[in-house]
Amino acid sequence: MASHGFWSLGGDNAGANTGSQSPSTRAWCQAAAQKLSGGIGSKLCLLNVGEVEKPAEPGAKQPPQTDAGTCGCNKSCNCTKAAVGFSDLYSTLLPATDGDTKTMTFLQEVVDILLAYIVESFDRETKVIDFHYPNELLQMNNWELQDEPATLDDILISCRATLKYAIKTHPRYFNQLSTGLDMVGLAADWLTSTANTNGAISNMYAMLLARFKMFPEVKEKGMSSVPRLVAFTSEHSHFSIKKGAAALGIGTESVICIKADQSGKLIPADLERRILEAKQKGFVPFFVSATAGTTVYGAFDPLIAISDICKKYNIWMHVDQGAWGGSLLMSRRHRWKLDGVEANSVTWNPHKMMSVPLQCSALLVREEQGLMQNCNQMHACYLFQQDKHYDLSYDTGDKALQCGRHVDIFKLWLMWRAKGTIGFEAQIDKCLELSEYLYNKIKDREGYEMVFDGKPQHTNVCFWYLPPGIRYMEDKEERKKHLHKQVAPVIKARMMEYGTTMVSYQPQGDKVNFFRMVISNPAATFEDIDFLIEEIERLGQDL
Repeated sequence: MASHGFWSLGGDNAGANTGSQSPSTRAWCQAAAQKLSGGIGSKLCLLNVGEVEKPAEPGAKQPPQTDAGTCGCNKSCNCTKAAVGFSDLYSTLLPATDGDTKTMTFLQEVVDILLAYIVESFDRETKVIDFHYPNELLQMNNWELQDEPATLDDILISCRATLKYAIKTHPRYFNQLSTGLDMVGLAADWLTSTANTNGAISNMYAMLLARFKMFPEVKEKGMSSVPRLVAFTSEHSHFSIKKGAAALGIGTESVICIKADQSGKLIPADLERRILEAKQKGFVPFFVSATAGTTVYGAFDPLIAISDICKKYNIWMHVDQGAWGGSLLMSRRHRWKLDGVEANSVTWNPHKMMSVPLQCSALLVREEQGLMQNCNQMHACYLFQQDKHYDLSYDTGDKALQCGRHVDIFKLWLMWRAKGTIGFEAQIDKCLELSEYLYNKIKDREGYEMVFDGKPQHTNVCFWYLPPGIRYMEDKEERKKHLHKQVAPVIKARMMEYGTTMVSYQPQGDKVNFFRMVISNPAATFEDIDFLIEEIERLGQDL
């Protein structure tokens, strides 16, 4: 268990913030210390104040004293909050059985940390930033991720320490981007994060890098300085590949779609044939995007064969794992599906299969250091000054196309600390187990037809439901019309009206509308799968 000694709390780091806290901020800290068990409150207080609590000044107002075992709310109540410790793990929170009390208590502690930070941010007696050099922060804290999960105590300490060293939106922090913290805007941000309401830019980054690698002059001189470029991707790939080509001025007509087999996998022979055709026309193949977990079928392209072709013709190979597949690397049982993923670049979206709140997307690049920097940097001296007093290698903002951004990686890091690699592995394995359960339940069940033969490769289970009214219809064209217009769309609309369940549908190529069940919610159970089947049949029995 990596639960002890994660954050350095020694005297060497204390005192940096000495005397910088006002009574109002200190009161928040004391309240947290009273409510948290096992000494965690004292640790958090130390991290916030920067020193061990000093005796109160004569005449200073003292915080109300509370009896051990009470919640500290200063009124008669039956609160059990103080009795709930956090020495246990993430797995005790929802969706764990009977995890509601633990979840509410844990999140209330997080809210208390945030509220204390907000109050402090408006306090002119506090520092705008508790500055430490990047190498000092690396030495003070252990940032390594572990296979085993940390305790919830440790997670709360990480939350507090992260805010301690962040720049505050302080009244005396003058900056063109950080314009202060608006309370209603903050509430809206919390709400949208909680609802997890919906991002594809990593694929465009990969295409941008591939073009720059082959023709670096395009950055300054534009597309008129390079020959006609062409990219290749599966006919089942994500639309973001074409959208990226349009945004980069390459054009959607320069994205050549490669045939896929009946299960949705790209056909390598067709890829090589189309590459040769393009070269004969004088075009320059520069980018091949394979897919590991297609959006609809959940198919995994044959990466090893595609890699061989890309090496043969010296073409940048990108693997879009953003749909679902990349997170299978966490699973010892399923990672074989990603054999051959050693490409020039890989898109990975933890905000999908790993349940990281939107958005959290990464581009992993297997190229010489500095390629992304050289491709994207604009040397804006008014933002990226070269005479800053710390190591500029940590100042990575000029690598990105965006300027102002959330620290999206923090969500993944904190969740990884809480779950450990084994926690993510269990979550992913469970989702694939549920998809296999659904497939086995309906593959031979009356009224169901699978969209393609064979067991699904990922959590995508694609099927038609045939209501009794069209089940034995002899006219195949008429049956297809009914399926397309009067089954899946109508059942989905009824699901929404009743509010009982939700599942996606869509056509694919010459396939009329079918249900696409994608299981990625770790809260789902076998009972939920049974309910879905029964609800589809109930809502569609009269169609």
